[in-house]
Amino acid sequence: MTTGPLAGRTIVVTRPRAQAAPLAKMIAAGGGNALLFPLLEIAPAGDTAALTSAAGRLADYSLAVFVSPNAVAHALPLLLADRPWPAHLQPLAVGPGTVRALAEEGVPNCLAPAERFDSEGLLALPELVAERLTGRRVAIFRGDGGRELLADTLRERGAIVDCITCYRRSGPAAGFDQLLDAWRDARLDAIVVSSSEGLRYLVDGLSAEGRDFLRQTPLFVPHERIAGIARELGLNRVELTEAADSGLIQGLLAYNWSA
Repeated sequence: MTTGPLAGRTIVVTRPRAQAAPLAKMIAAGGGNALLFPLLEIAPAGDTAALTSAAGRLADYSLAVFVSPNAVAHALPLLLADRPWPAHLQPLAVGPGTVRALAEEGVPNCLAPAERFDSEGLLALPELVAERLTGRRVAIFRGDGGRELLADTLRERGAIVDCITCYRRSGPAAGFDQLLDAWRDARLDAIVVSSSEGLRYLVDGLSAEGRDFLRQTPLFVPHERIAGIARELGLNRVELTEAADSGLIQGLLAYNWSA
């Protein structure tokens, strides 16, 4: 018989499939069952011309920002196909998962926020103040769409910024029947959402029945921005946790499941 704080609980993990395993293992270690249901499907960018161009002039940049592990996975193979990482080029990342992904690919000494893992946290780093950015070239490796805050702010601070799309995102290709079936069978206890874009795919993609189930289900999110969007969308059982997988699992373990 499974024991632990999450025993008997099924937690939906909605991270992209390539990043879901660490949190799923933590849930299993707590006695729970992780139901993997990626809200974002990740695929290579359809047009690689910008990435190819950036690779050819990689040494011209002073700073290279990777917004996610997906950016690392889809950009580095081409960036490093015919050249080593330039010694002077400072890598930056939004969060610790991206730092690890870069280190695993041989790109060390990455700068990243210590606490707030988002564009605002990155922009607060002393290395990105205006006095140190003026006239410097910055490459941002990212997916299609998303927020423009990072690029716009770096330009306002005097940097010359190139945004390079290296992957594209879409909603779940298989639809939402797996979630609906779990709800109908009363075997879905909570959902973890770590992306505001993924949350919108979830709400927009569910049927009226599914949205009713969702409103009754605890929703664990690691960022106030996602929590705010969830409330705007009519979801009131929102549990804001600390950042990253470590914060999410702490929130899940501390939650009063009998309430």
